[in-house]
Amino acid sequence: MLSIFLAFVSMLMLLFVMGSIKIVHQGFHYTIEHFGRFTAIAHPGFNFYPAFFYRVGRKVNMMEQVLDIPGQEIITKDNAMVAVDGVVFFQVLEASKAAYEVSDMYLAILNLATTNLRTVMGSMDLDELLSRRDEINARLLAVVDNATESWGIKITRVELKDIRPPADIVNAMTRQMKAEREKRATILESEAARQNEINRAEGMKQAQILEAEGRRASVFLDAEARERSAQAEASATKMVSDAIAGGSTQAINYFIAQKYVEAISGFATSPNAKTILFPIEATQLIGTLGGIGALAKEALGIGDPTLAAPPAAKPKAPSAPGVPTVQIPRS
Repeated sequence: MLSIFLAFVSMLMLLFVMGSIKIVHQGFHYTIEHFGRFTAIAHPGFNFYPAFFYRVGRKVNMMEQVLDIPGQEIITKDNAMVAVDGVVFFQVLEASKAAYEVSDMYLAILNLATTNLRTVMGSMDLDELLSRRDEINARLLAVVDNATESWGIKITRVELKDIRPPADIVNAMTRQMKAEREKRATILESEAARQNEINRAEGMKQAQILEAEGRRASVFLDAEARERSAQAEASATKMVSDAIAGGSTQAINYFIAQKYVEAISGFATSPNAKTILFPIEATQLIGTLGGIGALAKEALGIGDPTLAAPPAAKPKAPSAPGVPTVQIPRS
């Protein structure tokens, strides 16, 4: 009997020790209750709490968790109904509060995120919902995190996975986007045409400026040439005047012969005359040409300025009766 009793006591002791040992896995915290009252937190690893007096109350996951928000039908500020779904990332910071401050932690977070999602998105227009996702996420995060702080839970992120407007609104938005892109394309084309016309006008302006500058330079050069020609003419006239004042009449003969030759050249080059007759006395022409030769000899310093009478030339054939034939003397 004694051996049976000792064996029974040993079995009870073994069961007591085994029941008192609490092995907590990494990433979890256990709440320890003493006759139903929370007393301590069992951290990961080996923990010993006497059995029958202490027991594990809640096993709290301390890792960051993801809670999916199911699709919600939300009416926006401009009376457009959209379907929205998202996710909530949270982490338990205090196991005791998460275990005893809220009845169902997951259900509480889900309902809190859903109601605030409706509140935030219902106060915005459809265009704001589609273009301000970051702002919606930030507002939801601030509201939900503030509400769960007393539960020992930290909301790390709130993300909207999808926003689905009705099909007719999607079609209208597609047409609007196409119209906006066509508008931008038209504006860009008009801007390109405008810039092209501006560049062309600038080019024409520069060309006209350069042409005007060229004409101006040409006028200056022509004026300078006329001025130099006038100076040369004045200088020649002065020399002739000085020669006449010195008693030399050959200068007058030179000028008369020059004008005479120019007049004959003008008649000869006339496009309207085929035959021209000049009834001129031979003695006058010979005297004029002789004066030219004498003036040339005097200018070059060759011998006596007086011209010798040239021998009479034999006419080859009379050109016409009554018209004299003249031979120009050669120096």
